[in-house]
Amino acid sequence: MQLIFIWGGAASGKLTVARELARLTSLPLFHNHLVVDALLERLPFGDPEFVRLRESMWMAGFETAASQGRSLIFTFAPEPTVPEGFTERVESLIERLGGKVRYVRLVLSVTEQEKRISNESRAEFRKLVSLDVLREHRPDFLQSEAAMPSADIVIDTEQDDPETSARRVAAAFNLAVLSGAT
Repeated sequence: MQLIFIWGGAASGKLTVARELARLTSLPLFHNHLVVDALLERLPFGDPEFVRLRESMWMAGFETAASQGRSLIFTFAPEPTVPEGFTERVESLIERLGGKVRYVRLVLSVTEQEKRISNESRAEFRKLVSLDVLREHRPDFLQSEAAMPSADIVIDTEQDDPETSARRVAAAFNLAVLSGAT
């Protein structure tokens, strides 16, 4: 079992690359906003109960996949409301159940990030879409990113399109690509 943990800053292409990887490999995709958006229906972002439930729900998803020996793709944006040690807890859980966490970091320039932040596709989920908020919190986001584990593979999404990025991830972790997947 491999947990393909795709992380990067806002608008780096996490969901786009993850969807492409899921299409190429038929691995299930656990987009972090499925949990975030559900909790935002009842709790404010960053509320202690929101933070507790978010991690609990993410971990339950990981545990279910790992206990079934089923690989999983997960998207994640490091930010200050995620409690310290989250990735260590994820690794501990996955490894205890015989799996391995594989970190994929997506990067892009500040200029490109600022161009992408208000893309219409970001409205599908309650993603950050405000350039002002991005600029205001960029130092906090960068600090959260610096605390992440080393990536097994780093992909510049300005250089590689989503399919190329997904194929690079699949190759890096020996994930079977479906025959006929173009």
